Amino acid sequence: MSSERPFSILGLQQVAIGGQDKSALRELWVGLLGVERVGEYRSEQENVDEDILRVGEGTGVVEIDLMQPLDPEARPRVHQPALNHIGLWVDDLPAAVEWLTAQGVRFTPGGIRKGAAGHDVCFIHPKGNEAHPQGGQGVLIELVQAPAGLFS
Repeated sequence: MSSERPFSILGLQQVAIGGQDKSALRELWVGLLGVERVGEYRSEQENVDEDILRVGEGTGVVEIDLMQPLDPEARPRVHQPALNHIGLWVDDLPAAVEWLTAQGVRFTPGGIRKGAAGHDVCFIHPKGNEAHPQGGQGVLIELVQAPAGLFS
């Protein structure tokens, strides 16, 4: 690693779970487990129809996204694998992306953008490639800009 890391990972922001039909996921997470549904998100570009749930309180709140594809044959395939991605709160997203890129980390196309919950996000690709050999070791990792004061 070439220099001191200019950012910190502050905590778990979300877990995204996908399936062909999110109604079975909703039955488990909302119906049986009693997790609160707080919103929904739909994006043709991201091929996703999702329910947004929240568990916990205060700075310990974690978002659980239940996702199904709008088109099961299109990409991204939000239902494969079933554990689609994890999201991590980061204190300085632009600095994290710049530094991690310099360390050889591969990001998915799209760069930093607004995510379903309204925070700036970007994704570390599950796999590295020749140009950027470091990836998420098989896991899609979402870096999420933490709002000011979230952890203070």
